[in-house]
Amino acid sequence: MSTATETPDSTATAPSAAGRVTTYVKAYNEAVAQVMREDDNVFVAGEDVAAYGGVFHMYDGLLAEFGSRRMVDTPIAEMGLIGLGVGAAARGLRPIIDIMFMDFLAVALDQVVNQAAKMKFMYGGEVKVPMVIAVAYGAGVSAGAQHSQSLEAWLAHTPGLKVVMPSNAYDAKGLMVSAVRDDNPVVFMLNKVLLGARAEVPEDVYAIPLGEASVARDGEDVTIVAFGRMVSEALKAADILAESGVSVEVVDPRTVQPLDTATIVKSASKTNRILVVHEAVTFGGIGAEVAAQIQEEAFDYLDAPVLRVGAPFTPVPFSTPLEKAYVPDADRIVAGVRRLLERN
Repeated sequence: MSTATETPDSTATAPSAAGRVTTYVKAYNEAVAQVMREDDNVFVAGEDVAAYGGVFHMYDGLLAEFGSRRMVDTPIAEMGLIGLGVGAAARGLRPIIDIMFMDFLAVALDQVVNQAAKMKFMYGGEVKVPMVIAVAYGAGVSAGAQHSQSLEAWLAHTPGLKVVMPSNAYDAKGLMVSAVRDDNPVVFMLNKVLLGARAEVPEDVYAIPLGEASVARDGEDVTIVAFGRMVSEALKAADILAESGVSVEVVDPRTVQPLDTATIVKSASKTNRILVVHEAVTFGGIGAEVAAQIQEEAFDYLDAPVLRVGAPFTPVPFSTPLEKAYVPDADRIVAGVRRLLERN
């Protein structure tokens, strides 16, 4: 799959308004507005995205600026909604299709994996499907088992799809700009717990290329590869471990597909120990793929087996205390690192 076309602002730069801080959800909203202004072919469709601004207010104010032709409220019909996006993209538009909860992709999986992902390949590249499927994912808000899953491993296993998991407001904006400009279908995963998280975000348009990881923290003793919300938990864990003299490097892949294996391998060759952390169920999760790639590409550098921290093999609990116990946190990551340091 090709990456987005290079543009003068295709790489992230320092903030143009020094110190301007905004939230993850507002950074995403700003990205959507800016790409809609630069390209009339971009439109948003989904349940409650226009008049209400989205169930998590990701599209507030956009109806007033762009009107009902480009901000389209739809019925509750995910299969038809994704199909609408595939057809519009194949005819030259750039739809942003909002699926309220990631779990609901299960209703439309045929359109996602058999149509959107495969059309470019089946037509020899003559048909492109430049669409973004925006989904809210993750546990932590007591939304229950059918509204709280992290299903990136399902989608990353499908050739033709790109899968993006921003861990902070800055990345949410830059990655969304790249996702909309990309000529391939992109599943853009927005973490519900992170929506209010704040960071410095430039007002100008900027794009972070898909497939480039970020080293969120430099370290020498252990590498934590963390996805999405788990990046902030990994950084907390790194602070705790620093108190006992353990230097932790945190790598944020930012995109699950394509995966920046080179940056992960470079870190593995430096620290010689790797812990992979994701919110999804551990069994069959993206951590297994990362571990496999590390042992293929960096086995000679490892001083211990690659370990994983993830959720237990059970649906997400509704109960707040049970959900808290279910989702990995800084304490569990610290325990994982200490276990890793004991292995030789």
